[in-house]
Amino acid sequence: MRSSNPVFSRRGFSRDAGYAGFNAQQPQAGGPAVGTNPYATGNPYAQDAANPYATNPYAPQDTQLGAPQQARGNVMTIDDVVSRTAMTLGTVVLTAVLSWLLLPVDPANLNKSYGIAIGAGLVAMVLSLVQSFKRKPSPALILGYAAFEGVFLGVISAAVSTYIADGVVIQAVLGTMAVFAGVLIAYKMGWIRVTRRFYGFVMAAAMGFVILMAVNLLFSIFGGGDGLGFRSGGLGIVFGIVGIILGACFLALDFKQVEDGVTYGAPREEAWLAAFGLTMTLVWIYLEMLRLLSILQGDD
Repeated sequence: MRSSNPVFSRRGFSRDAGYAGFNAQQPQAGGPAVGTNPYATGNPYAQDAANPYATNPYAPQDTQLGAPQQARGNVMTIDDVVSRTAMTLGTVVLTAVLSWLLLPVDPANLNKSYGIAIGAGLVAMVLSLVQSFKRKPSPALILGYAAFEGVFLGVISAAVSTYIADGVVIQAVLGTMAVFAGVLIAYKMGWIRVTRRFYGFVMAAAMGFVILMAVNLLFSIFGGGDGLGFRSGGLGIVFGIVGIILGACFLALDFKQVEDGVTYGAPREEAWLAAFGLTMTLVWIYLEMLRLLSILQGDD
């Protein structure tokens, strides 16, 4: 299973080694013969008869080589994804609250708090990169990423709440929850169809977005101010909205990956990667929401 975030890529669950089974036809009851069964031919865990992943307990019984099979227990389920995501997000929230309370953002200690936040953010980035290159998920790395990411978010959120607008953090949290709920409903209702074209468009847009933000950061470091102005004023509002929309698209990709992982009988440990991807996407949305609301509040 692979994360839909632009920097991190994991294996998918497809018939043709493509991305997460996009455009794969689902079997119908009494339908295709064994030779066209997507669960038998495309499941990356179904390489031979001795492979314990060759049987997908979630597929209809008539696609299981014509005979009922005993469901194996070590497969990823929605409950696994929910529980791992709750642990990961809970770690982010806990460390964010603790850093908000324990790391003061008053003028006398602001540089120290910022230094800790930047250090924590860099550690979180390194841990996430290490996880992205591992073949198997490591709960310790994922929870470590969540803990350090929470420290970064806690200090940034406290600073924004103190120096820009009180209450903006709650608005950003509620906005992130609303985006998550809206995308989930749209995905379950079939209003969002995740295809190869959708994936290609989102990844191309994300790469362009990240490149522009990196260029803006370089200009701000060497030229001072807000660089090219992508993070303030009218342009900042536009790019904030674009960032939130991209985050919503990432959520759709994450939901598709979870759905395919369950469908193709991925190992239970893959639920940690699902939790990792969802957490990164929600952090992305929260930061973009916080930045957008800060600009809007600052213009009032």
